[in-house]
Amino acid sequence: MFWTLELASYLEDAPWPATKDELIDFAIRSGAPIEVVENLQELEDEGDVYETIEDIWPDYPTQEDFLFNEDEY
Repeated sequence: MFWTLELASYLEDAPWPATKDELIDFAIRSGAPIEVVENLQELEDEGDVYETIEDIWPDYPTQEDFLFNEDEY
């Protein structure tokens, strides 16, 4: 399983919380690249419900990871 920011961005509007099957269905319906669907299919399916993208990709960068000072703009 290999995630990039571009691939993960296709799941930003997913109906969180969601199961593996719901995320795969969302990715297919939203026209996400096949790599997104393949990555989701590689998840272990133990009936888990994923609350956010961080549950799938723990290294997903958040706004806090970027050195951007909103007060300057």
